[in-house]
Amino acid sequence: MDYRAAFQNALERIHAEGRYRVFADLKRHRGAFPRATWTRPDGASQDVVVWCSNDYLGQGQNPVVVDAMKQAIDEAGAGSGGTRNISGTTHYHVELEHELADLHGKEAALLFTSGYVSNEASLSTLYKILPGLIIFSDELNHNSMISGIRAGAREQRRVFRHNDLAHLEELLAAAPADAPKLIAFESVYSMDGDIADMKGMVALAKRYSAMTYLDEVHAVGMYGPRGAGVAERDGVMDQIDIIEGTLGKAFGVMGGYIAADAVIVDAIRSFADGFIFTTSIPPALAAGAVASIRYLKEHDEVRQAHQARAQALKERLTKAGIPVMPSESHIVPVLVGDPVHCKMISDILLSDYGIYVQPINYPTVPRGTERLRFTPSPAHSDEMIDHLAQALETLWVHCNIKRVGGVAA
Repeated sequence: MDYRAAFQNALERIHAEGRYRVFADLKRHRGAFPRATWTRPDGASQDVVVWCSNDYLGQGQNPVVVDAMKQAIDEAGAGSGGTRNISGTTHYHVELEHELADLHGKEAALLFTSGYVSNEASLSTLYKILPGLIIFSDELNHNSMISGIRAGAREQRRVFRHNDLAHLEELLAAAPADAPKLIAFESVYSMDGDIADMKGMVALAKRYSAMTYLDEVHAVGMYGPRGAGVAERDGVMDQIDIIEGTLGKAFGVMGGYIAADAVIVDAIRSFADGFIFTTSIPPALAAGAVASIRYLKEHDEVRQAHQARAQALKERLTKAGIPVMPSESHIVPVLVGDPVHCKMISDILLSDYGIYVQPINYPTVPRGTERLRFTPSPAHSDEMIDHLAQALETLWVHCNIKRVGGVAA
């Protein structure tokens, strides 16, 4: 077999579909977020404004966070020393887990190397702890959740239509009454910007004796009076069994975690391969996360400013006739509907207008729903919003994308 040709053919298929991904070479500048420098393919440099960062609040640039990380390096060095089970548990990890448990009002928390790993490891481990477990999963759950859920046998998982509580109840009612059950869902769905019905999910879980597993990755830091997420905002955080989150988005650093009752956390810690066999995050990341969480617990005005910026962008783009997809959250998705056009607009925005936003194509979103996904931060000014809206108005005509009733066609 010609192995090289097989790899080349796989790449050519992606190119032919117009969804080959190209990474922009960016360098962020401390204190200047969301501005960055782009190194063009020809080696020249260009200043750009970043419009698609998941560092939603700019915490990765917050002096409080940066200084805490620098201090931790000075005190403890670079690495953690290994896996937590052998030599990699440090005081920084313990302190961060206490901070996360407090944030979510839980007895304990457990750190992972990323949000992806925390979902995959935790969900797959639940099958080991709860024989016969059936997991009910929203069809738009993140790939990391799907990967963890697929660890179980096919007959041990059910997929319900997105945010469809009636369909979920049908599946719950049809399942064996004595089988252990868990409902897995997200708070904010990051590609569409919609939000789950928390109270409805909790009510169904109670009715059918199911546990709940909530991914708050795109909500921690940004919702609730202390930034614990949508569950805190909606007053049901104490009724969610396992809350999963990330340190790599609103908190501005890197890592993932779960928070739950101490016995749940301890069992997952003891059985999860994705925790047991992985080197722990460096002390500097843990220290930065602690500083960021503590800061955001006390600064609700940052969350308010963030929501105001997101609303301002939605209104400005809608006024310009740009097809903003319905969104209940801080996510501002703009429908293009074609991978080639989506990549074209993204490329021109970057090269001609100094606006960086990556195209979102299949498999991240279904074919035919390709989009640009904007994530305004508190640091995006009115001038930046106007510049973006004007650029999109021009490109919607230039790239021959029709607008019918405010929707791309």
